[in-house]
Amino acid sequence: MKSSVLFICLAALSLSACNQTKKENQQVVESDSSDHATMVADTVHTSQNSLDWPGKYEATIPCADCEGIKTNITLKNDNTFSIVSEYINKNTKVEDSGKVMWHDNGSVVHLTGKETNIKLKVGENKLIGLDQEGKEIEGPNAHLYVYNKVEGEK
Repeated sequence: MKSSVLFICLAALSLSACNQTKKENQQVVESDSSDHATMVADTVHTSQNSLDWPGKYEATIPCADCEGIKTNITLKNDNTFSIVSEYINKNTKVEDSGKVMWHDNGSVVHLTGKETNIKLKVGENKLIGLDQEGKEIEGPNAHLYVYNKVEGEK
């Protein structure tokens, strides 16, 4: 009788230990796969390392008190930029330059200068204007905030 009880206890303990090991292995595999997914996301192609992003981009963005603001942005390989904004029919032109900061995901640039503080999503031959929260501008005029590439860096 004692040996039967002992046998049952040992069998239960063995099954429990095997089950626990299996769960730990699953957690390790799940952890490894999520780490791998993160690593893949971090090392895969980004706008910064995959696109020919340096160059000159143009758009005419909306203006509250004029017909629009013709804007030229030049991104340079040395992570600097220049911007020229010309207010149509207002005889006003604003020029600025500064640094290009890439966000961690490698697809958004933050342009900061004396007069400039804007974020843009970098796409294939275009820059897409982002709002203050870093989200793409939506609505019927969203297409007006897309800067198209007009020439590569010289």
